[in-house]
Amino acid sequence: MISITPATEAQLSIVQTIAHQTWPTTFAAILSPEQIDYMLEMMYSTDSLKTQMDGKNHVFLLAQERDNGNYLGFLSYELNYRGVPKTKIHKIYLLPASQGKGVGKQLIEAVTELAKAKQNNTLSLNVNRHNKAILFYERLGFRHVANETIDIGNGFIMDDYVMEKSL
Repeated sequence: MISITPATEAQLSIVQTIAHQTWPTTFAAILSPEQIDYMLEMMYSTDSLKTQMDGKNHVFLLAQERDNGNYLGFLSYELNYRGVPKTKIHKIYLLPASQGKGVGKQLIEAVTELAKAKQNNTLSLNVNRHNKAILFYERLGFRHVANETIDIGNGFIMDDYVMEKSL
């Protein structure tokens, strides 16, 4: 069994650990090691995570095994994204050993219920257009609605699909 709970600021180190264990495997065939290192620092430094939580209203959910307490992954989301009834999933990452076991689906289901409770009618996320997770999102009902290229500085870009799911 898995429990899904909101992360506290004191638990941001768990998010960092999962990100640092997941990103090199997830993005090795897509991004250079330099871009992975840059993005991990940009998005997962303690200051950045605190700003996401406190300044941008991002909520982090942690997936944890109930029997042994091991953390398996996380998801961050923002309700009423850009002032409309849409919930934006900013991040979802699972430890490589946890992938394919239903944990990601449970995280998406948890955020779906939270979104519906706040009358949000759409889930939205960005995914690198070469990421194999696209198939996972499609199985859950997400559809490709737009392309987005984001300059993240230091000569790097994020080359993404925007995917959405109606609730």
